[in-house]
Amino acid sequence: MATITPTITNYPQYGDFCKRVRWLLGNADVGVPVDLGGFSDRSVHVSGTFGGATIVFKGSNNDSVSGVVLTDPQGNAITKTSESIEAVTELTQTVWPESSGGTGTAVIVDLFMHKVYGP
Repeated sequence: MATITPTITNYPQYGDFCKRVRWLLGNADVGVPVDLGGFSDRSVHVSGTFGGATIVFKGSNNDSVSGVVLTDPQGNAITKTSESIEAVTELTQTVWPESSGGTGTAVIVDLFMHKVYGP
């Protein structure tokens, strides 16, 4: 198990209104939480080699340690075992992915965010 620091990409052509956060997860890895609460529109794209792993997308408003699994607009937990893109319903202070199970896991978790308006 490793703690994975994400890379954050800004898109200057959109001003400060769009960002992408990318975590590269292996077996039983936990992504470092990011605090980007100003971005209310969010989608998460999970792709790569799952090797039997399950990826969950979590959020928290208080401690960034335990968190809860976030949901899509239909109320389903964002828990994935294959490639998928989901809108994220909850706007939490911090978000991060976690992987469990699997062997040879090499999963990319991309969170794309859009800020509706400035601060």
